[in-house]
Amino acid sequence: MSIIKELEKEVEEKIKKAGYKSENFVFTPSSRPDLGDYQINDAMALAKVYQEPPRAIAEKIVKELEMDNRFTNINIAGPGFINITLSDEFLISSMNKILEDINNNIDRVSGKKIMMDYGGANIAKTLHVGHLRSANIGEAVKRLARLLGHEVISDVHFGDIGRQSGMVISEIKERYPHLPYFDEEYRGNYDKIEFSITPEELGEIYPTASIKAKEDETKMEEVIEITKELEEGKAAYVSLWNKIKEVSIEDITAVYKRINTEFDLLEGESDCYPYIKETINIMEKSGLLEESEGAKIINVKREEDNSPMPPLVVIKSNDGTLYATRDLATIHSRMERFSPDEIWYFVDNRQALYFEQVFRASMLTGLVKEETKLEFFGFGTMTGKDGRPFKTRDGSVMALKDLIASIKDETLKRINIDMVEEEKREETAEMIAIAALKYADFLPFRTKDYVFDPVKFTDLEGKTGPYLLYSTVRMKSLLEKVEKDGIKEISFHKLKGTNDRLLALTILKMPMVLKKSLEVKSLNEIAEYLYKLTSIYNSFYAENKVLTEEDKQLKSSWTALTKLTFNINSLLLKTLGIKVPEKM
Repeated sequence: MSIIKELEKEVEEKIKKAGYKSENFVFTPSSRPDLGDYQINDAMALAKVYQEPPRAIAEKIVKELEMDNRFTNINIAGPGFINITLSDEFLISSMNKILEDINNNIDRVSGKKIMMDYGGANIAKTLHVGHLRSANIGEAVKRLARLLGHEVISDVHFGDIGRQSGMVISEIKERYPHLPYFDEEYRGNYDKIEFSITPEELGEIYPTASIKAKEDETKMEEVIEITKELEEGKAAYVSLWNKIKEVSIEDITAVYKRINTEFDLLEGESDCYPYIKETINIMEKSGLLEESEGAKIINVKREEDNSPMPPLVVIKSNDGTLYATRDLATIHSRMERFSPDEIWYFVDNRQALYFEQVFRASMLTGLVKEETKLEFFGFGTMTGKDGRPFKTRDGSVMALKDLIASIKDETLKRINIDMVEEEKREETAEMIAIAALKYADFLPFRTKDYVFDPVKFTDLEGKTGPYLLYSTVRMKSLLEKVEKDGIKEISFHKLKGTNDRLLALTILKMPMVLKKSLEVKSLNEIAEYLYKLTSIYNSFYAENKVLTEEDKQLKSSWTALTKLTFNINSLLLKTLGIKVPEKM
């Protein structure tokens, strides 16, 4: 439990001693720092319950608070707002506890088992800019959930079956018709056929096949037939598709790794196939699977729905499966294998209605337990400076590799060549580029669209990833210099200036920021907090000569503040999936 949470529990007891019950009391950061560090606004709510004037209630609470030397400048404003200031002694003691163990500044939750579905890359397609936000947000929320005490199992859930597989195989058949995969008379082992393909070829094959299928009805019919035969398990196509998957997954995961995104499971839609029959049986038994124009549907509309809620089509009229069939079977598979308390999906905002249909169908038919939570967390779009999605010169969606390369070019221009050895510049530039890309992604609330400007977001000044990295690297450098001076034991002894105190107060707010970020599944609170904490530290650094300070207690205190800020920056940047270089 964090120091502030412990203090809140104790204040809750003091309110009880004053004669009132305030459950789950929390401090509210003061909107008037001149009046205090925190506000206690409970008197207004208590007045309605106890039928007493709020100011009279506030006065009784203040009497209890005045007996606690951790609080100073306790005053009542307006009808009953209590303002309190934390004493210097309490702040000093708190900083030393956090310096000793950063867990004293984290509120852990009673852990649940969470299944997280994010990433969603399609096999045989190049990982493009549209895949970035799901990976960034999902990965950071996963790390945050684990930090706060949840058990998390993450799954990339590849799009590894469906129309794109038929298109790719169809195009390979056209280019390499003599391969044994396409010889109906072949009786050998398909897995031993010597055939290789590069990620670059795959990146070109799919769009070519897609254009051909759209323009040629006969080609589209062939694609549909190949897709059907693959889904039915035709050995030749299964073997070829597995080779394609292997190449594609290796390429996709390499790009994910570059943006510091990793998954516990590398499963795809096709992994649910062993569960489809059982899933359909469960839905049949529920009596909710209805026939409609030859297809099978589940009516998921509720009486209270004010907006359209169409039925979910589960099986096509030709008995084929759809995304919904596979998503329902995947949910059933996850429940059978992992029994999660909750399943979280991080997908584009535009999929909200579809996932609501799937979730309702899962609950109605008993695929999940009544107490299991299925939640959809949508996100907005990243665009270029023109307000449109990032495109290449030929108008196609930009590959994520190309976007990273363009940002890396910008960061290379800004690296201090006197600080970073030549052999480390490429690696450092990539770290800074990824930080720029990810931090910009986290600044807006998850559901909002935003504009990414490579020049603006690679700047070392302002609210950017590189600014945070540069400041954190400088903190580390200062700590190393202090250590070289022979100072081994660092502890907090005294507060001197405004920024000393402001830093300490901001450090104590970290648990609230982490809690809120996890509640709303958005990282903007953490992104803003990191910028605020770092900016306060930089102001503190500018006004205090830590290394040359002659007062030993003050030097130790300032070094402690530096170490605290560095530790928090390092922890939160890691949580966001941002690596800190050695030098910049």
